[in-house]
Amino acid sequence: MATNVTAPEIAELKSAEAKIAASKSYDTLILSDLHLGADMSRAREALLVLQENQYRRLILLGDIFADLNFGRLKKEHWKILGFIRKLSNPKRNVEVVWVEGNHDHGLADIMSHLVGVRVYQEYQWEYQGLRHIAVHGHQFDGFVVKNVQVSYLIGTLLYLQLQKWDSKNKSLTRFLDRMGTRWQRLSEKVAHGALAHARHHHAQRMFCGHTHAALHRHEHGVDYYNCGAWIDERLTYITVGEEGVQIHDYVEHPDDLRHGEDRSDFESAEFFGEPGLVEAAEYATVGC
Repeated sequence: MATNVTAPEIAELKSAEAKIAASKSYDTLILSDLHLGADMSRAREALLVLQENQYRRLILLGDIFADLNFGRLKKEHWKILGFIRKLSNPKRNVEVVWVEGNHDHGLADIMSHLVGVRVYQEYQWEYQGLRHIAVHGHQFDGFVVKNVQVSYLIGTLLYLQLQKWDSKNKSLTRFLDRMGTRWQRLSEKVAHGALAHARHHHAQRMFCGHTHAALHRHEHGVDYYNCGAWIDERLTYITVGEEGVQIHDYVEHPDDLRHGEDRSDFESAEFFGEPGLVEAAEYATVGC
């Protein structure tokens, strides 16, 4: 039986096909500071990036969770976890690496059960004859290192509560996040520590998150990159491939939301049905 396809539907299909055709294949895709469980987390957009690109390795560079209370996770947060678990299936031929951040500290014991991914404190790999190092970056933030409890009470719990009090677009919380980074000169501190760490380990490329501000700096033969974050207006991720290292800004397309919801809803039953991945009920009290 013939079916009638409208002009808008044809245009939408062509747009989707063009985006898939334009996608490049990378050695590594790096994404940091999703803060799943926070109201500000842009998990739906991050899922689209993972779905629409091809890569041999995915590095989740820390602070993927806001805290260890999985009861805060929303439907879209569980969807991206489900997609990550699916990527970790050996049949996919994608190496999935989780580098622990200060917000998701302590998850190593349950992460392999939840999404089938090994957790590292630091990850190193070779590509095109160059040594690459990925570490979250809080190790170079003296305040976090010296004030773990204060950082958790103020930097995590109070911050999560402020998001609930804030307006729908979270403008105040995002402003405070940017001001905190500038006031502490956090980007400078992490970059300085990361560059020194790379030189000590004879690495040519160094990758961090933590500061929520995308950055590239070249110094004494070392390239330092910060991934930025997925909680502000500017959403960024990094790719490593034949064309070198690139910091990408996520640009929302008019049909992104619709395609993301359709695709995720279609696949979510399969994600949640896989062994080891359950929704919030089982893990709601972890770390509380």
